[in-house]
Amino acid sequence: MTDLSLQTGFDDSGSHTVLVADDLEDNVMILQTFLMHHNYKTIPAYSGTEALQLIEKHRPNLVLVDLNMPDLNGLDVIKKIRSNDQFANLGIILLTASGDVDRLLQSFMAGADDYIQKPYHHIEMLARIQSVLKMREAQMKLLEVNKRLDEFNRDLEDTVAKQVDELEKANRLRRYFSPQVAEKFINEEGTPFANKRNEVTVVFLDLRGFTAFAEKHSPEVVMSTLSEFHSVVGPIIFEFDATLERFTGDGLMCFLGAPSPEARHASKAVDMAVTMQQNVAKIVDRWQEAGYGLALGIGISTGMASTGTIGFEKRLDYAAIGSVTNLAARLCSKAEGGEILLSEYTKEQLGGAQKLKSKGGISLKGFSKQIQVYSIV
Repeated sequence: MTDLSLQTGFDDSGSHTVLVADDLEDNVMILQTFLMHHNYKTIPAYSGTEALQLIEKHRPNLVLVDLNMPDLNGLDVIKKIRSNDQFANLGIILLTASGDVDRLLQSFMAGADDYIQKPYHHIEMLARIQSVLKMREAQMKLLEVNKRLDEFNRDLEDTVAKQVDELEKANRLRRYFSPQVAEKFINEEGTPFANKRNEVTVVFLDLRGFTAFAEKHSPEVVMSTLSEFHSVVGPIIFEFDATLERFTGDGLMCFLGAPSPEARHASKAVDMAVTMQQNVAKIVDRWQEAGYGLALGIGISTGMASTGTIGFEKRLDYAAIGSVTNLAARLCSKAEGGEILLSEYTKEQLGGAQKLKSKGGISLKGFSKQIQVYSIV
């Protein structure tokens, strides 16, 4: 019942038209059937050239375009759409099976609003479609408001622009940071996104056994299970004032020590990880009874990182970049279900506050020397 309710919540009102462009007829038919089931009007296109002709003729609200097509590929289609001012408010979502970061970045720079990776997760697809449509509609409304304001008094433009900037700043802050940290920066001058070198503690989380689980179960079960997992660990991240950098499907990355300074970021990160394992253990028992075979592994590393904004104009993230991040990710990949692995430097920052067990030296991808690793007992 929960899965059905979640999908229904993303249904359209029947007022939006989506053009689906893919050179494989079966792919177009599957997407059309799925979208029509959720009350979207659809237009099929089987090449990049045909897609551009149909966009000109029917003026859809959103285009789903496959990256790899023989005549005009998805990137070419995006460039041609964005070169035409008539389609400035047309939403574009890229469909791709490759996950090629360079190609995705090129597509985003050309003007794509989002992407969906094959094979499709249906709830995620609906959410991304709805998100892009709402974003484009909000932009249209904002443009209309600005036009009306300009008719009354051009001097209001600066005031409106500042208010929009503050709103965007507040929304970005609340996306990544705990409420109390976000409020602190909203009420202060300046920006927390300046590029800096900071010592941080990075925490990676990942569900063991997820690949096999996802292959065996329906998209609805997979997505509802991920939602349950995120609803458990998400509030804990904010409780410990950690910065959420990104979700990685069945896991996520967060860190402490930036942008808000924290003298005890290593010990707080470990306390946070322990709390996460304790809380996730409650739902793991239920997952085991259902035969899901899932458990949580966590990797923690402390060190210097370059922190600041990465991305492009329409999609910016606040990130921590450096070997400390790579090490936390590698430790997470080695952690068994229910286990928390620490780097040696993180262990040194704890000052004996946690009972630890040495795992000895472990060879990790990307590191020339063996890494001394510790687990929390």
